[in-house]
This record gives sequence, structure tokens and C-alpha cells, in this order.
Amino acid sequence: MRTMIVTGTGTGVGKTVVTAAVAALAAAAGQRVVVVKPAQTGIAPGEPGDLADVERLTGGRVGTLELARYPEPLAPATAARRSGLEPLHIVTVEQALRDVQADLVLVEGAGGLLVRLNDEAETLADLDLPVLLVASAGLGVLNTAALTAEALRSRGRELVGTVVGAYPEQPDLAERTNLGDLPVVTGAPLLGVLPAGLGDADPAALERAARCGLHPLLGGQWIEPES
Repeated sequence: MRTMIVTGTGTGVGKTVVTAAVAALAAAAGQRVVVVKPAQTGIAPGEPGDLADVERLTGGRVGTLELARYPEPLAPATAARRSGLEPLHIVTVEQALRDVQADLVLVEGAGGLLVRLNDEAETLADLDLPVLLVASAGLGVLNTAALTAEALRSRGRELVGTVVGAYPEQPDLAERTNLGDLPVVTGAPLLGVLPAGLGDADPAALERAARCGLHPLLGGQWIEPES
């Protein structure tokens, strides 16, 4: 079983779309895939969260597992404290991952790598797993990506590579040059560029974009983006 964390340079950078894209390609190749969301915030009980988007985007071909949910759109530690609900701990995440039966398990984080899960300052970086970083496209991402890579190195964690999760149709100068600079500042390869707007795609369109936009390491055919 392969297990990988999918984290981001922040919120709203396309983590769920990238997670779904990687999952869709693996499922299309005949693999059993499970996407795990350790902590979902900002969603009330019974409402569809990120995993519902994964299920829709992949046409229901992957399994999903949510471990904790908090109604306010805050970091999990803060959301748990304010709600009075039990905070999530790394030992719980580790046990859940051991219990999953799949060929590929994708663990989608909330926000960035060092977002706290609880008041003991545990984060997904405490899991000894390789990490795929989903980056925003524009100005300011190089600093955040570099800091994420540095945090992973300091913990002895592997950064598999970076994917730009929502690349605009008409990129500006920063968005174009960042494609070349992201591998330099992170020390890890650029493994994909997905177009903006895929969150509303149907499963067939998502899979087509994934095959073209993701590196073969992630299951795609990889068309090199223009710089």
C-alpha cells in the first residue's frame, strides 16, 4: 500500500482537485484508492465536504474516510476548542491509516502543512509519510513553498514534488515564471499543472486534464507547461 499526504501552500489552492485527479488516474489503472480527510472544518454535520467533491469528481470510483469534522472554518485545533468537540490526534490518524485496505491512500490536509490539529501542536507533518505539495500559481507562492519544503526537510520527511492546482488560462508574469522557480526553491520537481476551474468538471473532464497535466509519477502523461 502506498500512502501520501496532499498538503497545500494555503487554503483554496486546489488540494481537493489535485487529490481527486491523482485518485482518478490510479482508479482508472485498476488500483483501489481511498482518500482520507483527517479534519474537515467549516462544514456542518450532514453537509457535503471535501470528500463529497472527491467522490463527485472521480465518479464514485474511490473510497473516502473522514475522521473529524468541526463546523467553523478555522484551523482544526481552534475549531475543535471553540466547538467543544474532541480534537484530532496523530495517533488516531495513524490507526485509521493502518486499518485502510487499499493500493493507494491519499491523506488530504486542511490548509497548509503546519496547521495544528490540536492544542498539543500536532500537525500532519508528524506523520512519517511522503508529501505532495499543491501550490497556488501567483505572486507570493515561492516563499510559502520554500518554507514548506524547509519544514519537511527539518523533520526528515520526503517532498515528492509540487503541483500547481489552479493555473489560469491567461497567466501573468509571476504565474509563468513561478513554474520554473518552484522546483528551485523547493528542491523537488514540478509534477503537474492543472487548469483553474476543474472543481466544476465532470469525471471524464477531470481525468482528461489529469492525464495531460500530471507527471507520469502521478499517473499522467505530462505535457510540459509553457514558461
